[in-house]
Amino acid sequence: MRLVHPLEHGVLPAHICAPVAEISMSVTPTYSTEVLLVRAIRSALSLAAGALAVLAASSAVAQGLPASGDEAKARLDSSPRHGEWVTYDAGAGGPVTAWVVYPERSDKAPVVVVIHEIYGLTDWIRAVADQLAAEGFIAIAPDLLSGKGPDGAGTDSFDRQGAVSAIRSLEWSEVVRRLNGAADYAKALPAALPAFASIGFCWGGSTSFRYSTAQPALDAAVVYYGGAPAAEELANITAPVLGLYGGDDARVNATIEPAEAEMVRLNKFYEYQIFDGAGHGFLRQQSGREGANRLATEKAWPLTVTFLKRGLGDE
Repeated sequence: MRLVHPLEHGVLPAHICAPVAEISMSVTPTYSTEVLLVRAIRSALSLAAGALAVLAASSAVAQGLPASGDEAKARLDSSPRHGEWVTYDAGAGGPVTAWVVYPERSDKAPVVVVIHEIYGLTDWIRAVADQLAAEGFIAIAPDLLSGKGPDGAGTDSFDRQGAVSAIRSLEWSEVVRRLNGAADYAKALPAALPAFASIGFCWGGSTSFRYSTAQPALDAAVVYYGGAPAAEELANITAPVLGLYGGDDARVNATIEPAEAEMVRLNKFYEYQIFDGAGHGFLRQQSGREGANRLATEKAWPLTVTFLKRGLGDE
């Protein structure tokens, strides 16, 4: 389940969401009135949304959630799905290494590009990719630090702080080129459909949001606790965006309202959920925050899967 943006009528393709009834007003809505309207309708729907999220979460628990950070390696080792390391050409900057996981299905599958945290391509991100494959997608997780380590190595050649420093030194143009290369590689696989989405976490969440401003062919973008792009970039977005945030993450959440206001003004789709008590990185740290992170995970993941399936036409 996801809430439908109240101002999106006539903007999104039919496979994203059903049309919403038009809202009549006696005066032309002002910039602030539109934002207040979005929030009022979101508030009015919150009880229904919560109930449906609980039902969806129950389903997700039955089907499985992404592993937490400390469970990732064991989850990968026991996965029945085919995963493999690949290398693709992203143009300038050299080859990129990526982890690809295939779903177990008889027909072709859409693609999800998984964008790692500021720590690089870890076992946890690979396990998230595996869970996305369990949901029916071909998941590709590129190592955006490929070639940035000693002797042309990637994430594995850095310690944690070294990876953070290396990520912060990446040029945006190279990040886009590498993400485009990952999408192109995966979409060209014989088992793939041409539809593709992005999903990212922390730094990767911010990158997923910003990538939607740079890739007009993107079909959907999911942002886990990542900041929004600069306001002037939002006009370039064509894909629907879903944001999922911890309630105790003021640094990131301070970017939500300005992004919401600008996206409403531009008549773009941006829906989000904030999970009370959950912290930054709740999907990886599911045992944290006295159960709030786990509860956020159980609500956020089914919203993620439903949003991706709708955006990619795979319902």
